[in-house]
Amino acid sequence: MTPVELSRTVLHAVRRAVDAGELSVSVPERVVVKPPGPGGCGDYATTVALQLARPAGQSALRVAGVLRDRLVLVDGIQDVSVTGPGFLNISLRADQAGAASVRLVSDILRSGPSYGYGEGTSIRSPRVLLRCAAEPRALVVGDVLVRLLAAQGSQARIEVAGEGEGESQGDRCVPMPDADDRVIDVRPLPVAPADRDALLSLGHDAGRWALLYPAGRDRVRVGGEHLVQRESNPLFRVRYAHARTRALLRNAADLGFAPEPGPTHTPEPGDTSTTGRTDTADSLRPLLTALADHPRVLAQAAAHRAPDRLARQLVAVADGLWPLLPTVLPVGEEKPSAAHRARLALAEAAGTVLAGGLSLLGIDAPDHL
Repeated sequence: MTPVELSRTVLHAVRRAVDAGELSVSVPERVVVKPPGPGGCGDYATTVALQLARPAGQSALRVAGVLRDRLVLVDGIQDVSVTGPGFLNISLRADQAGAASVRLVSDILRSGPSYGYGEGTSIRSPRVLLRCAAEPRALVVGDVLVRLLAAQGSQARIEVAGEGEGESQGDRCVPMPDADDRVIDVRPLPVAPADRDALLSLGHDAGRWALLYPAGRDRVRVGGEHLVQRESNPLFRVRYAHARTRALLRNAADLGFAPEPGPTHTPEPGDTSTTGRTDTADSLRPLLTALADHPRVLAQAAAHRAPDRLARQLVAVADGLWPLLPTVLPVGEEKPSAAHRARLALAEAAGTVLAGGLSLLGIDAPDHL
């Protein structure tokens, strides 16, 4: 069960509870499910009970209990627990979680770099006017917001203060009547004038990362830390992770096998133990969680005018990829197996998400680094 499918399942549970008279609320258009936060458990969590509590005239714990009683009956869900003030924590059956992972990888490879486009929270207006100050950070953030909004199905143009209007959507001009625009002021904390020369010295990619990685309210750091090829540099980790996935594809081709979505652990004939399978699933859970969460992050980055959310998401994908990398290729006399092909497919999917995200940020994703 993928996050999208689980979201629909929770929404269906809400609808059935309303039809049965257990809840008296308007059924929301969608329900957000995402990996559980601190103190949570299971595979996914949702705050839908807290959102419905006030209009339902009931406590969030009572609403959560109503929904839990319905969700535990759904095929594919192993358990549902309620934590905190009313968070629903959902655990999927192991076979369902494995099947969901295979579908997730297949979806990413089928969608390519556009995976996650238009699958999150919709933007209220399909036409957006971004008003940016004539200042480096505001202009770069505005440029990325044009791309993020386009990914969510909105047309956007930039108006630079004091320079008239300029329209942009990718490399096309999009005529849009002013009356139909939703106006958004893009006002991140500007780069200090004394830092602009240092920013230019970083070059295109590192300079954009330096402007986009901090939250809009935070000061930009323009030091050489963005250029060093070390694990301490988030940009290096993201680009290096992408380059490693490309190298794995080249190496696998030399060995005569190609990526194919499937289970990443294949037990030996006659081996009924689940230990290896569990260990593999646990080590890959952060990566699979980050990949599944990517559509939501893209939507939130666009809706909240926060490219930094996408930048941090790419770091999460890159960091989750490391446990997978040493297991993709056969070792010694080992022959390529279905598990190797599945791990290669997962690595390719992660590289695809990294490349697509860097493209949205206007940063190159090199095949060699």
